[in-house]
Amino acid sequence: MMNNLSPQANQFMDKVVSQFQASFHNNEEVEFEHYSTIPDDELPIELLQYTDDVVARVNFTGNDHLRRFLLSKGDERRQEIQFKVWSRSHTQNFIDLQINEDNLIKLVEKFTSPEYELKYDIIIEDLAQKVFETYPKGYKKRDNIKGKNIGKNSYQHEATAEVVNSMEADVFSELFFREYRPLETINAWLDIIEQTFPEIVTLEDIGQTFEHRSYKVVHFSVKDDEAEHQPKKTIVITGGVHAREWISVSSVLYTIYSMLNYYQENPTIFANLDFLFIPVSNPDGYEYTWNTDRLWRKNRQQTILPRCFGIDIDHSYDYHWTYSSDWACGEDYSGEEPFEAIESKIWNDYLNATNDDHKIYGYIDLHSYSQEILYPYAYSCNENPRDEENLIELAYGVAKSIRLQTGKTYNVLPACQDKDSDLLPDLGSGSALDFMYHNKAFWAYQLKLRDSGSHGFLLPGKYIIPVGKEIYAGIRYFCNFVLNE
Repeated sequence: MMNNLSPQANQFMDKVVSQFQASFHNNEEVEFEHYSTIPDDELPIELLQYTDDVVARVNFTGNDHLRRFLLSKGDERRQEIQFKVWSRSHTQNFIDLQINEDNLIKLVEKFTSPEYELKYDIIIEDLAQKVFETYPKGYKKRDNIKGKNIGKNSYQHEATAEVVNSMEADVFSELFFREYRPLETINAWLDIIEQTFPEIVTLEDIGQTFEHRSYKVVHFSVKDDEAEHQPKKTIVITGGVHAREWISVSSVLYTIYSMLNYYQENPTIFANLDFLFIPVSNPDGYEYTWNTDRLWRKNRQQTILPRCFGIDIDHSYDYHWTYSSDWACGEDYSGEEPFEAIESKIWNDYLNATNDDHKIYGYIDLHSYSQEILYPYAYSCNENPRDEENLIELAYGVAKSIRLQTGKTYNVLPACQDKDSDLLPDLGSGSALDFMYHNKAFWAYQLKLRDSGSHGFLLPGKYIIPVGKEIYAGIRYFCNFVLNE
């Protein structure tokens, strides 16, 4: 392995690696105390905001009235019964809700007739504890540095020490993936990757977010003299569009890590492909989940209402964009016009500026949760995608690769069903999936990762590596298909 780190970085590595090895070896399972026994200033964020909430799985089989009520964004629902929709399954007829006990009682009382009786199961009972257990052991409020980034060649921050430790002075260590990582740690890890593999990895800062964070693209490109005479096929892989979906961020990072491992064994294997990775497609929102609200979804820009922040980036793209029925404080707020979400505009501007450099053949957008592979279109089930049969066949091939890797089943379905676009069209409008498929990419999918509901957005860190392995297996299949189509 080439080691192109600065002398300062190497010295820092040598100093901390032994301490890290002692603390992490033979420590696969992290035991957490209950958050209520820990002093408030030693907790990662304010957890009292979740203490009265549960996550309930509501079955709406044969009850479209209930389904419509739960998905509606009208004022009636906000005034009468407060809750947040986590996920929904068209095939299994359920909706997962984050709701407190008082509002759950109101919801049950609203649907008491035999025709519309509400049936539900509690899938997360102690939500605050589940939130607490997704942070790295010992991560405290005072460790948070709001609005700051780790610059290139900077090795002073303790988060960088964590990164260097986790690699055991070697980028080919899985220890980095034992826990979820905050934004500054991810950026430092990517800096080290770039310095270690300058011949194939380039970090591009393509814009600034509302809170002035860098929007980073990882360009992975293997140079090969023979391949230069043939057009390379670009594959785009993104994660973290919705801030709380941490497993999507870690899975993009694990894919980069796995590809570098594979490149070491087969240096020319990726010669005919270019990769653009965006591990954190929502830097401001992701940072906010680490220092304020673990379950935040949108970005963090100012909206038309002074006290309401954030636009749903995945409702902001200019393809069948529809003004959302959600208000500016709501989780599905689309903004007032296409590309109002700064991150979506940065990405579109970048693609337009580099159109000749990147002929995009594949687009994979990682989300969570529900273990699904979604293909276009999201905005309507009445519009059939081009080459639909092959699109579905490729999706099932990816699902099979995942199943062979870890035994997990990922269902294949059109994105419009997942978005319930037949019921409320604005739920599927303006998605990155549809925009990329229609304008840029020949093959495009959204993968919703683990799990199927017992943890939801709060998948424990012990699943980072298994999910990373199964997603990398699916992406390998996807790449082979693109190369040999």
